[in-house]
Amino acid sequence: MDAVTDPIDLNERLRPRIEPRPRDEALYARALEEGMTELQARVLAGRIQGYQGELAPLVSPSLRHLAHPERLTDARRAAERIAQAVVDGEHIGILTDYDVDGITSHVVIRRTLVELFGVPEARLHSLIGHRIHDGYGISLPLVERTLSLSPRPSLVITADCGSSDEPRIARLKAAGVDVVVSDHHALPLEGPPASAYATVNPTREDCDYPDPTIAGCMVAWLVMSLARQVLVEWGVLAPATPKLSPWLSYVALGTVADCVSLGDSATNRAVVHHGLTLINRMEAACWRAMAARLGADSVPFDAETLGFQMGPRINARSRLDDPYAALHFMLAADDTVAQRHLETLDQDNQSRKAIEAEMAQEARTLALPALAADAPAIVVYLEDGHPGVQGIVASRLVQAFGRPALVLTPAAAPGMLTGSGRSIEGLHLRDALQRTFELAPETLPRFGGHRGAAGVGVPAEHLEGFRAAFLQAVGEQLGDAELRPRILTDGELSPHQLSLATLDELERLGPYGREFDAPLFEGEFLVEALRPVGADGSHLMLELSAGPASRKAIWFRALTPGEVPAFGVGATLHCAFKLNRNRWRGRESLQLMLEHAEPR
Repeated sequence: MDAVTDPIDLNERLRPRIEPRPRDEALYARALEEGMTELQARVLAGRIQGYQGELAPLVSPSLRHLAHPERLTDARRAAERIAQAVVDGEHIGILTDYDVDGITSHVVIRRTLVELFGVPEARLHSLIGHRIHDGYGISLPLVERTLSLSPRPSLVITADCGSSDEPRIARLKAAGVDVVVSDHHALPLEGPPASAYATVNPTREDCDYPDPTIAGCMVAWLVMSLARQVLVEWGVLAPATPKLSPWLSYVALGTVADCVSLGDSATNRAVVHHGLTLINRMEAACWRAMAARLGADSVPFDAETLGFQMGPRINARSRLDDPYAALHFMLAADDTVAQRHLETLDQDNQSRKAIEAEMAQEARTLALPALAADAPAIVVYLEDGHPGVQGIVASRLVQAFGRPALVLTPAAAPGMLTGSGRSIEGLHLRDALQRTFELAPETLPRFGGHRGAAGVGVPAEHLEGFRAAFLQAVGEQLGDAELRPRILTDGELSPHQLSLATLDELERLGPYGREFDAPLFEGEFLVEALRPVGADGSHLMLELSAGPASRKAIWFRALTPGEVPAFGVGATLHCAFKLNRNRWRGRESLQLMLEHAEPR
């Protein structure tokens, strides 16, 4: 049998490899010199490569490191147009994407207009597309919906979309509607949309803003902050009018959920750090409702709570249905209303999980030929797949197989497929799609996104041509890099470091997120006890010892339902694990969270 297709060889290549993170030794030395502990320096140097700037903005996040919104090209023009609409009593449309970034952007814009600028609710129109029926961005159905409003808005403010929507923006402009685009997605080669009144996007080549990695909700926050400044300059608002700082709670959620960089981005780190402080004051009904749902031991929230609890629930609504329940949840004025909407989001999230599990299983099977051929990426078409779950399934493929993945399903438009992709370190996904377009433009009439995630529209008749061009584009970027699941760790901890004090030490480096992963360690432990737990017995509860100390551990999704563990009491395991603060009835204890384990 050919070695490439040998199942033993394939299984070996797909077995996760636990290995230490590459470390920037110069940064490690700098961190030690500046007073960080060895462990903190180790963690930092394993996440930031080639960084020459000051460490303080990264390790001590602060809003004083934010750049002024005037540095965003077109921001002053956009802010003045918004201010003019406020002064003249115009009707304003707020058009945003349907994911967490778009929903939080919507909340920032709407609350600013109503609560700070005094715009009556009756003059505002929320325009959020339906993922399945409308598609992404300023879609034609959204344009027609906007033009059918009475009274029709004379200004539309976008957030988290618009940069690649020139034809639809031109349609609005021709109808007398000004469009102010605020976005963070990469612009097309031809540049900002020519028909937009203003395009505020930190990725513009002519933009002086120092951080192009900020999320769409942060761009919206900066634009609305500048609009407040303009209204103060014009004497319309008093100088004492509150600033937009409280809305950074929403920006923190959108930033974490949209998976923008928390690595060497001082802006994103400051926003998430400050936003979490605001969230944990529990002043908004949405935060209180979520805390009640998760239980008292879930507070204080951290970035992981936003990324794995709040974000999926908000996204689930737009994946399966219209996104307005998510918006109403975020805007809820009292706990009862917030809890009612959260119940809807929760039900959708449970449905999403069931759909995701079925699609992920099918996608893994369809990926096997590409894996056997050692292709640099995975492209799968799920004929009966739900388009709202493509991105999550693509993420599962990346985790399982260690290479970029695109998942496609039928689109609403006849003869078209729609897809979502997720990337790996070392591949800029949007750039790979741009190269795909250059190689075979007829196969990719629409695409957008950024380094880590992207969306595509592909004619069904050109699927194989698209696959071939995409694989070539990915291969050109990745070269001969070995592709396999990797579990990168921050090394080992001594037995006395397995403590809450070590967790405190690590938390001072937070927030953690994309490109600044939560610390993960490796080590060998003796299994003292184990038992399957969970409704289907797929999780393992263990007691592990290293030296004289023993620690409780949990390994989620360690088994398939009905599977028996491959090891027992007395086995020695090589584990990749995180330190976790287990809260129970007001008491705290250390728990190890296993990411992977294999018997020695």
